[in-house]
Amino acid sequence: SLTGSPVTLKILQNWVPRVSHYFDKEHYTYVGHQIVIQESIEHFGAVVWPGALALSQYLESNQEQFNLKDKKVLEIGAGTGLLSIVACILGAHVTATDLPEVLENLSYNISRNTQNSNMHKPEVRKLVWGEGLNEDFPVSTYHYDFILATDVVYHHAALDPLLATMVYFCKPGTVLLWANKFRFSTDYEFLEKVCNIFNTTILAEFPESNVKLLKATVREN
Repeated sequence: SLTGSPVTLKILQNWVPRVSHYFDKEHYTYVGHQIVIQESIEHFGAVVWPGALALSQYLESNQEQFNLKDKKVLEIGAGTGLLSIVACILGAHVTATDLPEVLENLSYNISRNTQNSNMHKPEVRKLVWGEGLNEDFPVSTYHYDFILATDVVYHHAALDPLLATMVYFCKPGTVLLWANKFRFSTDYEFLEKVCNIFNTTILAEFPESNVKLLKATVREN
């Protein structure tokens, strides 16, 4: 079931347009840091989507409610890495994951934006939803305080493996923060499945971009 009265927010125009020789570089400012993101038009995962902007903004503005300092954070479907970079700036131990073909650009963006010595060094790893989870991330070793996911639900065939991946990583005490642009009936069907499995709250809605931000936790027996 779905609980909570969401706040209504706008995604702030906090990226900084720059004259650049590279059409594919975007400049953003979060938590007092300028972040430069290299995008690629070749992959869905290498473009900054509105869910990443929404959750980055929300974490920056709600640091007391969601204190990431020294917490273990896993981002699934990290894409360009913007959200993982923001989590690093907020003090988290971050593991950013995505498909193999996205990792080179993801690693580049994360390394160039997190060289500040005050940050925990982030990790970039391959994660194919639903595949090799127990081999690559054994339960005995890996426990995360926060799972972050943005715009991971769209018109693709991997929704069941995605849900299985969320369930696998969400242990008692883990908070899943999921921001998504809702476009298709399949998006709402996925939301319904999430609500059936987890305690789910809508934290915020961004009506102009059709983004909802949800918090999900494991149900206590």
